[in-house]
Amino acid sequence: MTRVNRTEDRPVTTVDAHAHAWSPETARARFRDGLAGPTAGVAAGHTQANLIAVPADWAYDMLLFCQRNPKPCPVLDVTDAGSPATVLAEGADLRTDLPRYRVWQDGELVDEPTDARAYWRDDLVSFLLGCSFTFEWALARAGVPIRHVEQGRNVPMYVTSRACREAGRLRGPMVVSMRPVPPERLGAAIRESSLLPAVHGGPVHCGDPAALGIEDLGRPDFGDPVTAADGDIPVFWACGVTPQAAVMASRPPFAITHAPGQMFLTDARDEQYRLVGVD
Repeated sequence: MTRVNRTEDRPVTTVDAHAHAWSPETARARFRDGLAGPTAGVAAGHTQANLIAVPADWAYDMLLFCQRNPKPCPVLDVTDAGSPATVLAEGADLRTDLPRYRVWQDGELVDEPTDARAYWRDDLVSFLLGCSFTFEWALARAGVPIRHVEQGRNVPMYVTSRACREAGRLRGPMVVSMRPVPPERLGAAIRESSLLPAVHGGPVHCGDPAALGIEDLGRPDFGDPVTAADGDIPVFWACGVTPQAAVMASRPPFAITHAPGQMFLTDARDEQYRLVGVD
């Protein structure tokens, strides 16, 4: 699989020290005005979402792919064909309100604009999928360090050897994000993320990356390498970049996605997706 990445954008939190306190509306307005970069740590307490928009004649395949692979592809909303609006954020525009997009033709990456209006089509159906940046606030409250945020980097993401369940014309490997976790905080990381299944839930693997077919943690397929502290255990969560891996493997004629790590900020609060009655 072609390795596609960009390193020019830095996390929004390194651009503005107050990004954690932004409202989602403020974040979207900044992105609409051209600010780009990974959104970990932005608009604390609000749900972030992955985006993939495909032509209507591929929408059922994508919906089925998400239903069959709920860990990497938890659906939060599906739009009407051609609509740039979502119930997750009143007044938002999916064509302009993400930091950076990726445009795909026949499975090949052709552009990475900060504004997708020039590429938008009336037949595009958008899928908004839960993002693991959402549960990072819960991890931090439980004392789990978020190394990529501490280091001002994008979260590292890796294409694994685990195949997703095929759906119609769509197939491809699962992508995972990785966070190094101290062993004494591993239980908290598993517990807190498991309480948020709508944003990937608990890890899919802890420990040896070779079990996922990952050869070198220092060379992520997306995002940035992160330096672990002594004794840290690599912990892997299913990642919403998985549909982009499916686009590369399945080669639909057209698609628009978010750039990895550069998410859509919704108005929804994290608590709306947290399981209740569980301690």
